[in-house]
Amino acid sequence: MRLPPNVDTPPAAHSRTVRWLLGLGLVVMVAVGLVLLFLLTQATTNRDLYEQNYARLFAVNVVVALLLLGVIGWIAARLIRRLVQKKFGSRLLVKLAAIFALAGFAPGVLIYVVSYQFVTRSIESWFDVKVEGALDAGLNLGRTTLEALSADLAGKARAGAAKLSDTPDVSAALPLERARDAMGADDLILWGASGRLIAAAGQSRYQLNPELPSAQQFRAAQAQRVITWIEGLDEAVVGTDSQARIKALALITSDQLGSFNAPRYLLAVKALPDTLVANALAVTQANREYQERALARDGLRRMYIGTLTLSLFMAVFGAVLLAVVLGNQLARPLLLLADGVREVAAGDLTPKAFLRGKDELDGLTRSFSQMTQQLADARQAVQTSMAQVSAAHANLQTILDNLTAGVMVLDANGVICASNPGATRILRVPLAAHEGHALAGIEGLQTFGQQVQEQFDNFFSTHGERTLDHWQQSFELGGIGRTQSGRPANDVLTLVTRGAALPGEQRLLVFDDISEIVSAQRAQAWGEVARRLAHEIKNPLTPIQLSAERLEMKLTGKVGATEQAMLTKSVKTIVDQVDAMKRLVNEFRDYARLPAAELKPVNLNDLVADVLHLYANDLEQVPIVTDLDAQCPAIMGDAQQLRQVLHNLLQNAQDATLSAGHADAGHAVLIKTQWQAGTRRVRLAVLDCGTGFPDHILKRAFEPYVTTKDKGTGLGLAVVKKIADEHASRVTISNRQENDEIVGAQVSLSFAIEQAPNPQII
Repeated sequence: MRLPPNVDTPPAAHSRTVRWLLGLGLVVMVAVGLVLLFLLTQATTNRDLYEQNYARLFAVNVVVALLLLGVIGWIAARLIRRLVQKKFGSRLLVKLAAIFALAGFAPGVLIYVVSYQFVTRSIESWFDVKVEGALDAGLNLGRTTLEALSADLAGKARAGAAKLSDTPDVSAALPLERARDAMGADDLILWGASGRLIAAAGQSRYQLNPELPSAQQFRAAQAQRVITWIEGLDEAVVGTDSQARIKALALITSDQLGSFNAPRYLLAVKALPDTLVANALAVTQANREYQERALARDGLRRMYIGTLTLSLFMAVFGAVLLAVVLGNQLARPLLLLADGVREVAAGDLTPKAFLRGKDELDGLTRSFSQMTQQLADARQAVQTSMAQVSAAHANLQTILDNLTAGVMVLDANGVICASNPGATRILRVPLAAHEGHALAGIEGLQTFGQQVQEQFDNFFSTHGERTLDHWQQSFELGGIGRTQSGRPANDVLTLVTRGAALPGEQRLLVFDDISEIVSAQRAQAWGEVARRLAHEIKNPLTPIQLSAERLEMKLTGKVGATEQAMLTKSVKTIVDQVDAMKRLVNEFRDYARLPAAELKPVNLNDLVADVLHLYANDLEQVPIVTDLDAQCPAIMGDAQQLRQVLHNLLQNAQDATLSAGHADAGHAVLIKTQWQAGTRRVRLAVLDCGTGFPDHILKRAFEPYVTTKDKGTGLGLAVVKKIADEHASRVTISNRQENDEIVGAQVSLSFAIEQAPNPQII
């Protein structure tokens, strides 16, 4: 990530000077603090060292305090000047300095007061009468315990001496070991009167020269029968294994050995318990130190109070200095961040200044600078992405708008969320106006909407069983929407429909109008049927007619009058029916072999006038009137095939009007043309005054052999549809209604205009 150039405010040299002074002050404070700590730890054992350096330490503290006071005054003056000049961040600096100063000064004073009271009262409590009495009692308790242990060992030594009185020297080793076990002593040594070692039990038996009692001790034992003493207690050190032990020396006398019996001595040794020794030493040492401190009570109090005062002095001034310096150090990145935040809030995402320090706040300025850079990059990326999304959306919308297929997005309840123009064109319903409404609630689409909803329900109900991600079904719709002229459209739509799931429980519905494809397939199938029928039926018709005529010719004049009349009538019937069959076969042949259209510029108005000349003298037919638009341009068409279209439509219209019982001028057949500038197409319509078409005929009107006439072949409209397809023309059929009553039918064709320059009108 690219970073903006760093900033150093105040300047780098000044910043280095401040950091150097801060470091020097910290070093001095740490040094003085270490000295104070050392003196405090040594105060109880080395008062001379403290008293010797107290004056020097006090002078050093005064000098350092003056320096700190000068630095504090200089920084305070700068803060006041910034505050007077109303520089941005001056209030924050003053607030931080005050917070740090109070945070250091207030606890320091509180600790000093509490410590002063604690030290004063603690020193007085050290020399309380109860403490001295407790120490004396502890000494007496230790002394009494040692005397009790000595008396016990003396009694056991006297008893052991009595048991060894009759034991000879040569066999004294085993009884001596038994006596040691009985006494629980560590060592037993049997000495002769001259200090000769007779026998030993315990650790002493492994020593070549066990320690010999003194002559004075031998004499005292001879005089007192048994004596005790304690060795090693004075040399013992607290916290180490002590060598303190109790020794008892007992005199052994025996009357059975006669005059040769010399006195012997039994020396019993037992080590003192380490706990007893440690407690005795601790009480003795505490009593000794107590007596020493009692003699120097005032000096000790002055020493502690002086140390606390000096510590408070340094702590307060150091706290004030650190408050000012650290407040400034904290404020610099905060002020930089505040300035950057104001710029970002104003919408300025240009790279922001940052500090290159290693602490968290300086790192925060770098992170903020990186964040603003990332925001700027992200905003640029978002703008680019939005532009791409807008372009993609526009492209997608363009694609959807120009798709010939219909596309709709439905929710889970079948409500229309969105649709494209193709759907409106196919269904002939303004779907954009029905967004937010259920598809099954639109007039004319109720059945279609219900069927689509059923397909989706079945599709989602077989979620774990289906292998495809969509469903596909064809539907037939009739009588939906309105035609371009505003009349209801009654032709049948055949839709192939596909449904799929979308995120968010939405559903995609895609459909296309395959009515023309289906119609073309049906026309092709019927054409094949017509061709086969024409071939199969036409072949036997001529032999039938010839046979009937030959039969009439052979029998004429050879039969009676009655038979002759019957023969003539029968032959005439056969010939007439064969001619009718031939005409039907010819119509089948013409439908099946309709040639491809040769499209050339044609003026429909001229073509209509030319065709109507053939109906001018036919007074028995329904009259025909015209409504021709003079602005109609030429269309691309085959004149011969278009004449056939006009003949078929006019003949059907006259027949329909006659079937309704109308043959007057008030119920004439109307043929009209119209130029539609918006769509650049020419519309041809033929309107009759008949009974109209039933619904089942409307749905299949353009299929071969579908007719309402008793003697009709049903090929008229099929030929019209086929010729219309050849001309890329859309043909529609509907019933004419007035006051909700059918007053006739209408067939319309819509043609594209001729595009070539200077068209030749036919």
